[in-house]
Amino acid sequence: MTQKVALITGSSRGIGKATAIKLAEAGYDIVINYARSKKGALETAEQVEALGRRALVVKANVGDVNKIKDMFAQIEQEFGRLDVFVNNAASGVQRPAMELEESHWDWTLNINSKALLFCAQEAAKLMEKNGGGKIVSISSLGSIRYLKNYTAVGVSKAALEALTRYLAVELAPKNIVVNAVSGGAVDTEALKHFPNREELLQEAAEKTPAGRMVEIDDMVNCVMFLISDQSSMIRGQTIIVDGGISLLV
Repeated sequence: MTQKVALITGSSRGIGKATAIKLAEAGYDIVINYARSKKGALETAEQVEALGRRALVVKANVGDVNKIKDMFAQIEQEFGRLDVFVNNAASGVQRPAMELEESHWDWTLNINSKALLFCAQEAAKLMEKNGGGKIVSISSLGSIRYLKNYTAVGVSKAALEALTRYLAVELAPKNIVVNAVSGGAVDTEALKHFPNREELLQEAAEKTPAGRMVEIDDMVNCVMFLISDQSSMIRGQTIIVDGGISLLV
């Protein structure tokens, strides 16, 4: 596996960072993408290199198609290939539907939905050269459940899951496997932006049938399964990792 390369968008912190490190441990060279947190991205790179793997740090807002193309040009120049793409970068405005403005909608949908399409287009070109690859996106329960203040993000994640199904079919002839992982409430840095963070965490801790909240490692373990050969016949699926809380009505 010494030649394999993985791109994880939004890998300066949280699930993205943990996934990058886990993939480095598995023998992948890593492309670390960030939009704002250069310090966090460089810290991730240090940890990847400490594991004996190469790290390429690329600043790019994945809501901008030109920035996406520039990022993949750098990947091709540096490594000449891509084997795994983890579509993790996410953002969004947390407001009730009646308070959303057009700019909030466009920002959220661009980063959470449009990015998958145009990153997948570029990733597929590189993956095809080496006989195939794996694409895994990170979603959330807001795609199928109502969450307070989550309108724009929830809709963007629903679009991401639908796009996962379309990509899975259209990229299958290229031997590219496409899936998604949807998480319950995970206490990451991103959750700090939720106005009702404490309420979400308390509910998750008290109600999850598994007896505890979902942790970052639970999400990463599922991503690792989906990029393994063991899951090659799972296509276009969104696997829910929530300890069973979405089963409660």
